[in-house]
Formats: sequence, C-alpha cells, structure tokens
Amino acid sequence: MKKSILVALCIAATPTFASEYGEYGYEYNNHTARDTYVGFRVHKNENIAFANEMSDGFTTTAKDDSFGIGLVVGNKLTDNVKIEFETSYNGGGEQKHGTDYDFDIWSNMLNVYLFQEFGGAVEPYVGIGVGLSGLWAGAHGNGIDASDSTADMSWSAMIGVNFALNTRIDLNVGLKYQNYGDTEMTSHGGRDISTEIDGTEFYIGAVYKFGL
Repeated sequence: MKKSILVALCIAATPTFASEYGEYGYEYNNHTARDTYVGFRVHKNENIAFANEMSDGFTTTAKDDSFGIGLVVGNKLTDNVKIEFETSYNGGGEQKHGTDYDFDIWSNMLNVYLFQEFGGAVEPYVGIGVGLSGLWAGAHGNGIDASDSTADMSWSAMIGVNFALNTRIDLNVGLKYQNYGDTEMTSHGGRDISTEIDGTEFYIGAVYKFGL
C-alpha cells in the first residue's frame, strides 16, 4: 500500500517537477528529443499468485513475493503515443497445504503507452500490453507430483512516470498488473491441476535514447 501511495504522489507531483526544468525542457522538446530507446527494468512482484484448480474439485491459491528483470526496446510514435517490446523473466515458489508450488515465467510483451510530457522532462503515462509467456510450473508433495511447460497469451495494464535525467537517459517507475496465462499440470498421482498465474508488481528502470 505504501508503494502504491508513493507512485501516486510521483504522478501528482509531475507538473511541479517539470516546471523546474524550464529552459532544459524546451531544448529537449525542440532540438534533442530521442525517439528510439533501449533499457532494462527490475520488477518487484507483490503476491504473484498461481490459482490451482484440481481435477478432484479442490482449489487453492499460492502466493509469493519475487523479483524479476526485463529488457525493453521502444519508439515514440507521436507526441503522446509510444510502442515498446519487453522481454522479462521472473520465478519463485511457495508451499501450501503440504504441497510445494514453483514457477518460472519468460514473458514477451508488446506494450502501447499514452503519455503527456511536462516541460520535456516528466511523462506520466498509462499503458496496456499483449503478448506470449513461456510458463514452467510444478506442484510436488502431499500426494501430488505434477508439472507442465507451455506458452500462453498474456496481457497487462500499467501506470507510471518517466523522468528525463538528461537528453539521453530516462528513469522509469511504475505499477503493473499482468496475467501471465494458464498451465495444465499433469500429475502422476492422478490429480491434474489447472493453474492461472497473475501478479501485481512495481518496477524501476532506465533507458538510453538514440537519435533515430
């Protein structure tokens, strides 16, 4: 909750922050804007969840806090729209009801953002993403021995703020919800498990802008 409040305060403070850039913002907008960028992000998952529905009717949801890392490449299409490809990894595990649940996720997303610049230095934004995730999941213990590896459609929604540290480097912070997709784990003990994986995460990153 405290982190959500911090993100909201950053967004609310952007006009004031931008005004301090003054002349710098004007030069950024009119002379040295960089449209193509590459960068990285570090993700902190808050209660990433894998909801398990077993073939015998039993259901349970295991949650875990975990970290992930991602790489991005994007382009500013207009003054208010940019498009981005993001590839990222995260994983983790949790024990519940005597069963160890674990997962690995490789997510590949195409993100579209709507943003508004303030003084050429600050960009609050909202965004959505669609893509494909590779999922590796397992459930072991308490009479269960199940696993699955698959690829499934993913979607996400983001809100955050982009700060131009200079004409080349941006700092980015945000909050994202992502549904990674479903797995169908086959158990050697006779209990198959359908699992939906989703999570809410905070992220911070930096990008380098090219003059392209």
